[in-house]
Amino acid sequence: MSDNNNEVMQELVRLREENARLSANQVKPKTGMKVSEKGALSVYGMGRFPVTLYKSQWKKLLAKAEEIQNFITENDSKLTEKVQPELPIDSK
Repeated sequence: MSDNNNEVMQELVRLREENARLSANQVKPKTGMKVSEKGALSVYGMGRFPVTLYKSQWKKLLAKAEEIQNFITENDSKLTEKVQPELPIDSK
C-alpha cells in the first residue's frame, strides 16, 4: 500500500511541475484587427472574444473618445480594471 501511495505522490508532484511549466510558457493572445465575413471590424486581444462593430459604429464610438475618457475619469472609483499586459496593436 505504501508503494502505491509513493507512486501517486510522485505522479502528483510531476503533474504539478508540468502544470507550472506549461502555465509559465503560455503565450498571450496578440492584439490585432481583421474584417469579419459580414464586413465588420473585429478587434482581438481585448478579452476572450473579439470586439466586433460595423464601420459606422466604430466611427460613432471613436467620435465619443473624449467623452468616454471623461466618464472613465469621473467614475474611476466605481470601475474595475482587468489586469493584462499591454500589447501593441498589430493591424493585419
